[in-house]
Amino acid sequence: MAAQVTGRRARAARYTAVFVGLGVLFVLAVLWNIHTGSVDISVREIWRILLHKGEVRREIDLGTAGASTVSAYNIIWKIRLKRVLLAAVLGGALALSGFLLQTFFRNPIAGPFVLGISSGARMFLAIVTVALSTAMTRVPLWITVAASFFGSMLTMLFALAFGRRTRNMSMLLVIGIMLSYICSAVTDFLINFADEADIVNLTHWSMGSFSGGSWQDVGVSALIVLPTVLVVFLLSKPLSAYALGEGYAQSVGLNVRRFRLALIALSSVLSACVTAFAGPVSFVGIAVPHICRILLRSEKPILMVPASFLCGAVFCMICDLTARTVFSPTELAVGTVTSAVGAPIVIWLMISRRRAQKE
Repeated sequence: MAAQVTGRRARAARYTAVFVGLGVLFVLAVLWNIHTGSVDISVREIWRILLHKGEVRREIDLGTAGASTVSAYNIIWKIRLKRVLLAAVLGGALALSGFLLQTFFRNPIAGPFVLGISSGARMFLAIVTVALSTAMTRVPLWITVAASFFGSMLTMLFALAFGRRTRNMSMLLVIGIMLSYICSAVTDFLINFADEADIVNLTHWSMGSFSGGSWQDVGVSALIVLPTVLVVFLLSKPLSAYALGEGYAQSVGLNVRRFRLALIALSSVLSACVTAFAGPVSFVGIAVPHICRILLRSEKPILMVPASFLCGAVFCMICDLTARTVFSPTELAVGTVTSAVGAPIVIWLMISRRRAQKE
């Protein structure tokens, strides 16, 4: 009995340490992103501008603020803050989408990028952009989100249909990769017939980046992602039952068919939102859930859902900072950095899984 109590206390201490650590890293990542760039802004100035925005704004309007304060205010509110918040929201969404897909397919390598879901969203968004380019100069935000969601859902359904025909996880991954190649080929074909301006926008967007986001993008993405995260968190108990097997889930009264559809819809909403606002960002959905499992030493959804979101936010903020500062003034695509970090994790997971199967 004493050993059980000690074990529970140790687990509670670990969970507390992980979430406190992720929270601290989140704040530090936000400050680090705002501080670092072609113009460095002191942490003291950052806090002043963020916490006393109205006062600083009045100083600027009255002409009593110094040139450095005006410059720092514009850099923070017009460039860096919205970018880091977009990276946080979309990074968390991508990681949580990966966790849902890994739970759904019971496959540790499942994710929006590997299963072709991100490529499907990218393809339909390219179709809509090219089709409407002659009628309007800028595609409305709601159309881009709807197109991305439709593409994600359709690709997900294809992967699910093929997945029912095979129980082999390796075959499912191959099918996902082939779907990704098909969608990429269609997208590249469309780019050849697009206007020059659309080609530039699509090419830049397809590389993945948080740099082009506006405050409207931040608001809309948060309005979509945060309620979805809350819904997923409220489904933690059914997720736990589903993770133990469909037979067990049915025995406790869970409607497995409806629940599977809910998982498809939720994961598609999250991955589509990322693709619509930042383009396809790879490997975050695979790597981050496994990092959380290692940190927590648990797969309980009630822990994994908030941990995945927080860890994904921190991961993408750090990757975005790396992308814009390592080779400054040249900026890398954030997908390049996430691939460089996430791909080795995926390779390690596959090798570890094969070793475990042999043993």
